[in-house]
Amino acid sequence: MYDLMAGWLAEQGFSTGMIQLVEIVAAVIFLLLIIVVTAWVSRQLLVPVLEKAVRSTNNTWDDVLVAKGFFKRLSHLLPIVIIYVSADLMLQDFGPSAEIVKRLAMSVFVVAGVRALDAFLLAVREISSNLGEASRGKPISGYLEALKIVFYVLAAIFVISILTDKSPWGILSVFGGLTAVVLLVFKDTILGFVAGLQLSSNDMVRIGDWIEMPSYGVDGDVIDLSIHTVKVRNWDKTIATIPTYALVSNSFKNWRGMSEAGGRRIKRAIHLDMNSVKFCTDEMLARFEKFSLLADYLQAKKEEINRYNQEHRIDTSQLVNGRRQTNIGVFRAYVVAYLKNHPKIHQEMTFLVRHLPPTAQGLPLEIYVFSNDQVWANYEAIQADIFDHLLAVIPMFDLRIFQYPAGYDLRLAGKEGLA
Repeated sequence: MYDLMAGWLAEQGFSTGMIQLVEIVAAVIFLLLIIVVTAWVSRQLLVPVLEKAVRSTNNTWDDVLVAKGFFKRLSHLLPIVIIYVSADLMLQDFGPSAEIVKRLAMSVFVVAGVRALDAFLLAVREISSNLGEASRGKPISGYLEALKIVFYVLAAIFVISILTDKSPWGILSVFGGLTAVVLLVFKDTILGFVAGLQLSSNDMVRIGDWIEMPSYGVDGDVIDLSIHTVKVRNWDKTIATIPTYALVSNSFKNWRGMSEAGGRRIKRAIHLDMNSVKFCTDEMLARFEKFSLLADYLQAKKEEINRYNQEHRIDTSQLVNGRRQTNIGVFRAYVVAYLKNHPKIHQEMTFLVRHLPPTAQGLPLEIYVFSNDQVWANYEAIQADIFDHLLAVIPMFDLRIFQYPAGYDLRLAGKEGLA
């Protein structure tokens, strides 16, 4: 083709230099036309056909490839391949031009291929996040980002190798000599990758876990795990970002066990004034028997105590002899019965109503149970409802709550002194 054009230009009186210039311009124009035509065909014809075929399937995961532009990036490879194949045909008479174009085409092919892989990894990440519970224990974002870095580094090495006509192994050996520099530049990436492996292999944290890390001001749900950072949405709706390796090098609390167990712990004590603790009189017991939650307990306890005292021939005329019920014991039984009948208390988990060692603040009566509703607002409402009720009924057992004297107490004591 070029010989025919050169002959025709020579007949028209063009000089040899001008003829060569026209041939070069013509070759460049042909190459540009090939690029434009193949790019248009791949973008306007092939890509729509592929995307339509993918959307027509029953699967949803392949639609993510379309959304992330995988096929569009993949379509860039076709014009590059055509240019590479056409270079020898179009530029064979122009010295090293064909080789230069082929090397440039190969370099661009590597870059376009890595961009397509990048889109594919983004799609894999999206597909993994859409799997729901099946993927919660396997956060792969860190691995995908590490792969992305490896791909881009390898692409850079291959591009340099292609442009310089050097072996990639020789370039890798140069990078090996710069190990210290590479470690310094990629320190956070390496630490994050290793931390990600530890977090995943030991199942220390997952997306959706509630974690608490006071040293970083973190208290909320994990919304993203990557090779460099972990994003946490705190309860005040702020987003905290911490280094991934901080979860390995520092301590943190993960509340996942509470969620999986199906209950949330209620652990709180009521401090009772020990001066109000006393034995129950017959009048007190008769009054307590009117409490529906205590009627059966008091009857059974009364029979048990009477039987014990009779079998051991105990003189019950003295209060210190034998067994007797106390108002604090009856109140503790009431608390147990109340919680056993509470619809929001998990009956299959740890259930304790116990005395703690007496302190200067009185006798602590601790409630250690689990609510069956883990939602924070509901949990707080359940806990408040329980203690509202217990604080209100304590005086009915002739008990007093311990608290330091306040202004009202001092005024009351002053009035009693005057009286």
